[in-house]
Amino acid sequence: MKKIFFKVKVICLGVIAFALGACSKDYLDAVPTNQVSTADAFSTTENAWSALNGIHRLMYSQIFGRQSQGGQSGNMLYMDIVGEDEVANSISNSWLTREYQWTGHTDATRYSNTYNYGFYYMIISNANMIIANVDAATGPEADKRIIKGQALAYRAWSYFQMVQLFGKRYEAGGDNSNLGVPLVLEPSTEPHPRNTVAEVYSQINTDLDAAVAALDGYNRANKSHLDARIAKGIKARVALVQENWASAAQYAREARTGFSLMSQDDVLGGFNNYDNSEWMWASRIQSDQTNYFYSFFAYMSCNYNSTAIRVNPKSIFTSLYDQISDSDVRKGLWDPTGENVEEFPIPDNGLRAKYGSRKFRVADEALSIGDVPYMRASEMYLIEAEALARSGDNVGAASILNEFAVARDLEYEGTSNTGQALTEEIWIQRRVEFWGEGFRFYDLKRNNLPLDRTGGNHNPSYAQVLSVPAGDSRWQFQIPQDEINNTNGIVTQNPQ
Repeated sequence: MKKIFFKVKVICLGVIAFALGACSKDYLDAVPTNQVSTADAFSTTENAWSALNGIHRLMYSQIFGRQSQGGQSGNMLYMDIVGEDEVANSISNSWLTREYQWTGHTDATRYSNTYNYGFYYMIISNANMIIANVDAATGPEADKRIIKGQALAYRAWSYFQMVQLFGKRYEAGGDNSNLGVPLVLEPSTEPHPRNTVAEVYSQINTDLDAAVAALDGYNRANKSHLDARIAKGIKARVALVQENWASAAQYAREARTGFSLMSQDDVLGGFNNYDNSEWMWASRIQSDQTNYFYSFFAYMSCNYNSTAIRVNPKSIFTSLYDQISDSDVRKGLWDPTGENVEEFPIPDNGLRAKYGSRKFRVADEALSIGDVPYMRASEMYLIEAEALARSGDNVGAASILNEFAVARDLEYEGTSNTGQALTEEIWIQRRVEFWGEGFRFYDLKRNNLPLDRTGGNHNPSYAQVLSVPAGDSRWQFQIPQDEINNTNGIVTQNPQ
């Protein structure tokens, strides 16, 4: 049998669950004898909970052996460095350089492709094992429902992340018959061809609807778990991409129920604590679980002593910074002078850059620990505002925007914008609010906008690529070449 490129396992139990292709006999022979069978792994709901906790752990674990790939934060790093709002101040450190220069995701052999393909299929494979087996487990029916609901939400979210990368942009009103990614909905050792973008989105919504129903009434133990509000938050994201404005507004509003916007002190607090009032979904990183140089904070904090931070701190694009009101607390997250020693800490012998960030900070400079946010209530406010604006409800959109904006800028007096101007004001708020959190590539692509790094502080010799037209083939990530090879062409490649 052909060896599948992505060998995937349930981390906590060691159950082998293959993502796409056929398995290698040699690999199966190498499975440790202390691993349990699939039947035993899911014989009880207690074991099924352990399998689900394995997925929670994947969200912040280093998996494929590269420093910049610490779970979901690997995707977050890639998605912003390929945009315009995050500026690299050096290329003397190679981490993320190829992605910054748009030669990473456009090369089928590069790590950004293989990671964003393999990581999400790892989650999908583990979710499929849970979905296929938990109903037969011994234990409370309520536990089975909750475990399965979270697995469905994880599968939907993973496919949503992937289809936006490897498929063409979803076009509302179009047939979306171009190829997305293979839909693998049960444990399988057979290669699967790519499904259409339309088919992938249909499955995403089916899974999310089932997840919302299954998780209704579930009070989760902590913010790393998924409840109905998180499933609705994902549903709001999907609806925004599909331009289903009414659903996007509704689900965003319902998702943020029970969460309040953070204080202005918290905005400047380092973005490292998931007890923050508006963080909806996040991973808590314990000191005995730190992944050191695989940590998100080893790349995006201002004060952890890693090479990536010392020699290549990240700055905000000056064109965006200049659009932030002077009374907006978020403007204090960046130092335009590069000389503010008191408020902008850097590691010893580190480069101090103009427009450098202090948004992300480690609490203990000896450790790369910081909690990582995946969904915040502020996003739900801005999804609702954008959906209302694009549906023509200018008054409703302005009201939601005002509720959010005054929390960041006490002098904000509301907006007089309507129509496209109102939508673009909301987009600016998104860019400022989620700088560094992994949204920019997705937002540019869903809105069919070009990459435009001109007229600011991107160094052309570092960035190399300053503009990419909307609709260019480079907005699709290349399928990993090993996947093409190891499925004998059943999985086909994107155009270049």
